[in-house]
Amino acid sequence: MPHYKYRAKKGPDDISEGFIEAASEREAIEKINQMGLAPLGIEQAAIEKTQKKRPSRSFVSGRIKSHDITIFSRQLSSFMKSGIPILRSLSILSEQSSNTRLKSMFEDIRQDVKDGQPLSQALSRFPKIFNALYIAMVRTGEESGTLAEVFARMADYRQKQEDVISKVRMALLYPILMAFVALGTIVFMLIFVLPRLTRIFSTLGEDLPTATQILITISSGMRTWWYWIVLAIVLLFLVFWRQSKTKAGARTLSTLKLRLPILGNLSLKSELSTFSRTLELLIKNGIPVLKAIEITVPTINNEIIRQEVRRSCKDLEQGASFGKSLKSSKVFPAFMVNLLIIGEESGRLEEALSEIVASYEKETEEAVQVMTTLLEPLVILFMGVVVGFIVIAMLLPVFQINVMVR
Repeated sequence: MPHYKYRAKKGPDDISEGFIEAASEREAIEKINQMGLAPLGIEQAAIEKTQKKRPSRSFVSGRIKSHDITIFSRQLSSFMKSGIPILRSLSILSEQSSNTRLKSMFEDIRQDVKDGQPLSQALSRFPKIFNALYIAMVRTGEESGTLAEVFARMADYRQKQEDVISKVRMALLYPILMAFVALGTIVFMLIFVLPRLTRIFSTLGEDLPTATQILITISSGMRTWWYWIVLAIVLLFLVFWRQSKTKAGARTLSTLKLRLPILGNLSLKSELSTFSRTLELLIKNGIPVLKAIEITVPTINNEIIRQEVRRSCKDLEQGASFGKSLKSSKVFPAFMVNLLIIGEESGRLEEALSEIVASYEKETEEAVQVMTTLLEPLVILFMGVVVGFIVIAMLLPVFQINVMVR
């Protein structure tokens, strides 16, 4: 497609120049008008020779929070619904951002759009920030002329995902904090408190109780070999992390997650809820079912579920029913499979997916509440048992001295 170099009036004293991609000069003028500019002159140009290539800045992805992109989607939708041109919207977002890396990204996107690139193509320069799902949604919005609605749906989708993650984190925060406090208390008693008592016990000249001897051995080993213990923990973590990145390791870890008592069912429903919500969003936006499933597959974290969906996707390509294909798998619950089959047969797949999302999100939230309710007393019980054993083991020699005196 040819490129055109243009001069356009943005304000009374603001003249801008740039490049735009269009099939004809008339289409180029229409695109310039859509950007909120008044064209003054336009001529066909060889963009490869005149336009300077800007380096990709995808490295900023690690420093931009997911919530920043949710806010970006929400604000961009609001601006577009208010009739503000896309270039002006991106300028406002860049100006109001206090994050320098986010500001830089907005400026790059704005410049690409100003040069005539579609917004979806400009966003695709940052693949670690805008994934395939996001790009596909924006591209569909461009083709259908519903970009504002698309960004609003993406903002809602991301917000719901963040709310679920936030609820799980907040529910687990207190038990995890208690566990760290308990572990710190135990380590402190073994490394700093017990050695002082051990020097007193050594002056008694009597055999110490078995529990006290066990405790002294553990304390001595921790003080003598603490650096080897730390090194072993770090090495185990690195081996585990590296294995989880391999295909075989990811499959093993995914199988383990699904087979864990209580947590396995929670992990399964969480994954299926995310899968169903993403698929519902894509289908609602007009993307064909097969293409929507292909885009949704990378959003699944569990390797076992991902492989089963890929297999069912191949069956769908050959004309089979997606729901019936999933039914042959032992991973997916009958409730979900039956709803998908009914949704396909009735032509109401979106409604079926919405029902699955609502059901599994509710069950996941209830399961998290039950788990955290049980976890708190279990941590307290564990801490009480271990600390109680340490205290009793330290007091036993004192009781033994009292008996000897009497």
